[in-house]
Amino acid sequence: MFVMALPWLLVLELVLYAGCFICGIIAAASLTINQGHFAGRCILYGSVHLNASDQSLVMESSSSPSLCYFVSAISVCVSIYCFSLILYWMYTSCVDKDANRDRSGLNMTLVLCGAVVFFLLVSGCVLRIGREHLCISILQTLPSLSSCEEAENKTWASPYFGNQFSSELHRAEMSVWVNFFFWVLIVAVVGVQRRHGAGFRGADWNAAEREPFFHRPTRA
Repeated sequence: MFVMALPWLLVLELVLYAGCFICGIIAAASLTINQGHFAGRCILYGSVHLNASDQSLVMESSSSPSLCYFVSAISVCVSIYCFSLILYWMYTSCVDKDANRDRSGLNMTLVLCGAVVFFLLVSGCVLRIGREHLCISILQTLPSLSSCEEAENKTWASPYFGNQFSSELHRAEMSVWVNFFFWVLIVAVVGVQRRHGAGFRGADWNAAEREPFFHRPTRA
């Protein structure tokens, strides 16, 4: 089993990568579906107005679609990176029974982790502020509503389909923040590996390494 051939800290890192992969897919899918429901428009930082004739909500302004593409692309790239790392270490553990990283490899991993954390932070802020800006516009247009989620029950003018717009944006935002939290944990795990040395091992200690702990000299 490939898990037994890897240090336990690296196994923990791979588990976090798997969580990041799932979060990235959820974030990108939720935002893409939301764009599809609004005819390809990015409703982040958007504003709405009420159509007086049929009391339906109409998108008055929206952000450039490239903004949503940017956020989705970050999540997709992070997911691809995580999936590639998982496959790489699975392959490495099968080929090399002593799979470890040297200090330069850990340093490179920390640099990449820092870049990923930065872009996820930017994505999370864009989603959070953009969603709040849209919700403020909706609540100002419909003062009878107490929350943005209630607007999902309102009629949206064609070709817009907004019965889940708030849930989709909230799901995308939460997935990005959970992804961000996982990457912060990955930075901590990689930092511990770097501090203890690239050859730090957990479950794969051999008999010679265990002997000082379990072997006691016999008394004469």
